[in-house]
Amino acid sequence: MGNINSVVIATGTHGNEFTGIYLGKKFEQFPKLIQRPSFDTRVLLSNPKAFAAARRYIDKDLNRCFASEDIKNPQLASYEDILAKNIYYLLAEESKHQQQVIIDLHSSTANMQLTIILGSKHPFILQLAAHLNAINPDVRICYSQPTRDSNFLCSISELGFAIEVGPVAQGVLNAELFQKTEALIYQVLDYIESYNHGMNQPQTSTLTYYQYAGVIDYPRNEYGEIQGMIYPQLQFRDYEPLNPGEPIFLTFDGTAIAYQGTSTVYPIFINEAAYYEKGIAMCLTQKKTLEI
Repeated sequence: MGNINSVVIATGTHGNEFTGIYLGKKFEQFPKLIQRPSFDTRVLLSNPKAFAAARRYIDKDLNRCFASEDIKNPQLASYEDILAKNIYYLLAEESKHQQQVIIDLHSSTANMQLTIILGSKHPFILQLAAHLNAINPDVRICYSQPTRDSNFLCSISELGFAIEVGPVAQGVLNAELFQKTEALIYQVLDYIESYNHGMNQPQTSTLTYYQYAGVIDYPRNEYGEIQGMIYPQLQFRDYEPLNPGEPIFLTFDGTAIAYQGTSTVYPIFINEAAYYEKGIAMCLTQKKTLEI
């Protein structure tokens, strides 16, 4: 693989996730912060109309609009579908002629700390993830196998990944998480600069990551109405082990509902506000180790 030629920092894919949006505005105001000698870096505000309205999206979730079948489908013509097509053809065309890294910035109401979500196991991305995990105690690595229903904006490039930061409420800024995200971006850019110059990076032989294994919905009645909440002792325990038989929900009548799985899992996106509409109370992951 040749040198990295450009980095795109995508912000506002969800218009009410302010951490990335305002960090991008800072970078546009002070562009020298993200420029490195060996490659170009620019900011892309992905969904400006949703940001102006302080909403996650206008018609549909932009970050679920990048499946190749959807991009090619002329019948899909909502605001976000058209936006996704424009972004896709712009960045995909650039990626044909250069090595391009796409960093898609998100924030979460769940206790995700600094989570890097990988959609591929490209060697460069794996080594970058291992490096960040080794130098930054807040960094967690997740791997999501791309499917038709989960092709995200960052999947446009083989060298794309997303960053989820939390916990932070929708439509607000949290200074501590803003600063942590900013520092993480600089660590990514510095790593790429060192890579382009052929400088030796600290070699990490193993990478611990969390692989998506499924989702769990809230308990519901026959009308589809939610009948329970995340169990109090599970709230904000993202990335901690969950064993069979341990409680995960508390119903409105005070009954605890236990996890019915057969093995230990590691839930993430616990009680994510944006996932209520998707029927997701938490995502389950398996903890794995990869030799790099």
